[in-house]
Amino acid sequence: MNAANPDRKLIVYIAMSLDGYIAKEDGDVDFLAMVEKEGEDYGYHEFVKTVDTVIMGRKTYDKIISIVQKYPHEDKDSYIITRTARPDEGNVKFYTGDIKSLIHSLKSSKGKHIYCDGGAEIIFELLQNNLIDEFYISIIPILLGNGIRLFKEFIPEIKLKLNSSRTFESGLVQLHYTCMDK
Repeated sequence: MNAANPDRKLIVYIAMSLDGYIAKEDGDVDFLAMVEKEGEDYGYHEFVKTVDTVIMGRKTYDKIISIVQKYPHEDKDSYIITRTARPDEGNVKFYTGDIKSLIHSLKSSKGKHIYCDGGAEIIFELLQNNLIDEFYISIIPILLGNGIRLFKEFIPEIKLKLNSSRTFESGLVQLHYTCMDK
């Protein structure tokens, strides 16, 4: 196996409630709309220019398709992590193999950064294997009380370095961290 490309990072870019939930128990993410503002994308457009590969869990993929009808990353290589094999759809590959092997393979190849768009189960597995390099976490000003947590219990301790924090008129706060244990 080739050595990892130090310039190619796996980056989680995600939003959560102030109390740490990325969705309600039923997967509903309507609370994200409370910070929508005409002309404001919270740096997402610029971030997406830095990636050429997307990974996400199948539930997250299905949720995105149910909301926007068309997959928004058709121009990028995408790996949908799933337990059930499905035929690939263009640049979208339904991956049933070992996620650690996939990430090592992606990081050892040439390319831009790798964007992890969730969900919680995928992020948990990536954290368990110390594969995440950076986080962009947008905190939505709401307390949901319960739902799907971004960070599950029993993740390993990982030291983070705060690169930046930005506040927005909508009340959203965006934190950018680098994982120090790399």
